[in-house]
Amino acid sequence: MSTNKRIVLSSDHAAINLRQAIATHITDLGWEAVDIGPNTTESTHYPKHGRAAALQVASGDCRFGIILCGTGQGIMMAANKVAGIRCGVCADAFSARMIRAHNNANMLSIGARVVGDALAIDIVDAFLNAEFEGGRHGTRVDMIEP
Repeated sequence: MSTNKRIVLSSDHAAINLRQAIATHITDLGWEAVDIGPNTTESTHYPKHGRAAALQVASGDCRFGIILCGTGQGIMMAANKVAGIRCGVCADAFSARMIRAHNNANMLSIGARVVGDALAIDIVDAFLNAEFEGGRHGTRVDMIEP
């Protein structure tokens, strides 16, 4: 597994405060938060933010990505258009743990209008603490690669 301790974070205008809280949390855990914004609540388009974060993960510059929008769905769809990205939306810690353990997800999407701050932190912790199990799951992950 990579020893890269960089996590890129991005969101649309609906999730700035939660994104910044997550950035502080992961920094406290020893990760380097690469927060690529935006920093204003002016309406913005989630696809460009999801893609920008995904490109940093796909390039290897960042080990993981955490992206947020109102529901987490749209920004996740944009990220998954980038080759090599496996991103899932999670609204609970179990799902976050499983997308790492079974799907080798390298990005996590959270809906800022779906979960509260404390639950979002639990979701992030579950994602970061999980390890990919490989084996039959590796075979399945290989099947979803382009």
